[in-house]
Amino acid sequence: MTPATGRGLLRYTFILIAIFFVFTTGRLSAAQTAADTVSTGDVQFTEAPSASQQLAQNKKKADSVAKAKTDSAKAIVKAAPGASGTDSPKSLWQLFIIGFLGGFAAFLLPCVYPMLPLTVSFFTKRGGSRASAIWQSCLYGISIIFIYVVFGLLITIIFGPAALNGLATNGIFNLFFFLMLIVFGASFLGAFEITLPSSLANKLDANSDKGGFAGIFFMAATLVVVSFSCTGPAIGGVLSSAFTKGDRLAPAVVMFGFSLAIALPFTIFATFPSALKSLPKSGGWLNSVKVILGFIEIAFALKFLSNVDLAYHWNLIDREVVLSIWIAIGVLMSLYLIGKIKFSHDSDVPHLSVTRTFFALVVIAFTFYMIPGLWGAPLKSISALLPPLSTQDFDLSSGTGVAASAASTNTTTIKDKKYEELFKRLPKVKGLDDWYDYDQAVEVSKQLKKPILIDFTGWNCVNCRLMEQNVFPNPEVYKRLKNDFVMLQLVIDDKTELAKEEQVESAVSPGKKITTLGGKWLDMEVAKYNSNAQPYYVIINEKGETLVPPQGANQNITEFVKYLDSGIAAYKK
Repeated sequence: MTPATGRGLLRYTFILIAIFFVFTTGRLSAAQTAADTVSTGDVQFTEAPSASQQLAQNKKKADSVAKAKTDSAKAIVKAAPGASGTDSPKSLWQLFIIGFLGGFAAFLLPCVYPMLPLTVSFFTKRGGSRASAIWQSCLYGISIIFIYVVFGLLITIIFGPAALNGLATNGIFNLFFFLMLIVFGASFLGAFEITLPSSLANKLDANSDKGGFAGIFFMAATLVVVSFSCTGPAIGGVLSSAFTKGDRLAPAVVMFGFSLAIALPFTIFATFPSALKSLPKSGGWLNSVKVILGFIEIAFALKFLSNVDLAYHWNLIDREVVLSIWIAIGVLMSLYLIGKIKFSHDSDVPHLSVTRTFFALVVIAFTFYMIPGLWGAPLKSISALLPPLSTQDFDLSSGTGVAASAASTNTTTIKDKKYEELFKRLPKVKGLDDWYDYDQAVEVSKQLKKPILIDFTGWNCVNCRLMEQNVFPNPEVYKRLKNDFVMLQLVIDDKTELAKEEQVESAVSPGKKITTLGGKWLDMEVAKYNSNAQPYYVIINEKGETLVPPQGANQNITEFVKYLDSGIAAYKK
């Protein structure tokens, strides 16, 4: 392989990372919090000779029975590791990776990448010795990380950790992010340039002339400000993932990954300056990365518009609408990569290199992959980013791919499901009999003598879609859900206004009135089960007693089957 070919491969590897960066956001796992609710209402006590002795015996026996029930529940679900709620660290790691990939893509943009040789040269000359240059470059990288992480922490302080989850489903917030990503995407395509005030950059640059750590810190701050026209849109993209996580650490974690990806190259190449010779030189390929990111940001913006459409029941942004736009964007990206279209700030592509052709093929193939989705193909690799299949008007798909099961005996005297019309567009597994109101589900449970599986879900919940598409249709899971449970879906981000007589004071936030249907179910989840995660699965009996510890998303089929079996066993016991 010649050096030119190697540099070409490196360039378009960078472009490929940018193309697939947006799709990693669909793999966030929801935070899970285990809760164990034990009822002692059925405990009977024997008579005691005196009131004081009776109280003592009662307390001792109640404690003994409660402990036995707790131990029994824990023993039943011991085989189901997913109930432990240990996925939160995994989710933060995924956010870190998303931030890192976003930072790497931002590093390859025209505002940052050309700064690398200049900065490395500055440190090697200023440091005097190699050790001093390495030390100063490390301080420079740490300063970049510090600035971005503080920015992430400020977001949490301003909005509050509890508000982050609410913002993820807030209509105004989602519209804001939709418009922001459209503006940033247009900026990357060359419509205009977003910059911070030049006076701020000049002031920081002047302070960078100071000696010692202060000078290095202000030099890092200057890079952050000057490169904002390129990094700003990338920051917006990765922070959107942090908001949908709803965790207090999410913004700081994603910004740490983002800043680490930008800071590492400056530190590494200051340590090994000769390695700069192996890097591709600045040129038109940098702008290609920028344009590809622009297309991706515009495509990703539709996710936020779809969130608002679903939660407020506008019924405008259906699945085929999003797919049609994404396919059109894929066609434009393909034509751009093969040089058939270009923007005003692009250089000519006199001929196609092998590497550019290869990556154009990847984009073209992915575009063709999406086309069958217009007729109902599941498109599992990107399904979590799309509106649910139930929103599609034209669906040629037949069945759910699950094995045929015995006819269910779900016969109940309740014929009209409350809120059924409201949730026609909610993702469903064909054949499962879902209910949407807690009181109705309890009555059905009494009539059918079956436990209730509460599925705290959401219109905008990515992990909920993954469970519904990858886990629920599995024959073993499907059989249990259909025949052994009353399925109750409680949508915690629905914005339907409650009737005046149904609006009550929050059990979690005294003085706050619950005015929406989603708010009612979210308040119940937090008050009863000490969680606001989605999805969150709780198995209860007709008395409302929790049978086994709840759990969140778990795409391990074996573990989820064990969890369902533990609930069935606890109900029968």
